[in-house]
Amino acid sequence: MNLDYFQLIDRIVDLDIAKQTIVVEAQVPQQHTIFEGHFPGFPIMPGVLLTEAMAQSSGWLLLGVLKFERMPFLAIVKEAKMRGFVSPGQLLTIDAKVEHEGSGFAVTKAKGRVGKELKCSAEITFGLAPFPDPAFRVHMDAMANKIGFPLQAMPHD
Repeated sequence: MNLDYFQLIDRIVDLDIAKQTIVVEAQVPQQHTIFEGHFPGFPIMPGVLLTEAMAQSSGWLLLGVLKFERMPFLAIVKEAKMRGFVSPGQLLTIDAKVEHEGSGFAVTKAKGRVGKELKCSAEITFGLAPFPDPAFRVHMDAMANKIGFPLQAMPHD
């Protein structure tokens, strides 16, 4: 995780386009200023960042399913549940699955775990739109490469 740049996904562990599922890993930093205030003496990952990590995981899944032809933008977070604490230094594993895609929207369900312990879950809806700018698409391609997005899932020119 690079909290300063809001990059909450470190690597894609598995992406199955046919099953419309993804598994990602995110190493929570051992130290960060965010933990100084959340909470002093009891540092935990903020629930809003856990929700964002699930949304980013789902977003990468949707990019693969959509063959990078449209960009998912967060629209609705439904049934977000924080089920336990995620502490500095822990490895967060997130899995997500597409529940629906069509009519300009997509819905995913995502879960975050530390080891086998469920820590968070949510149903997330995205609006699907063209990439807003060619330079942004280039940036997303670079990020995909950085986190190990499988090349076979990328569109072929």
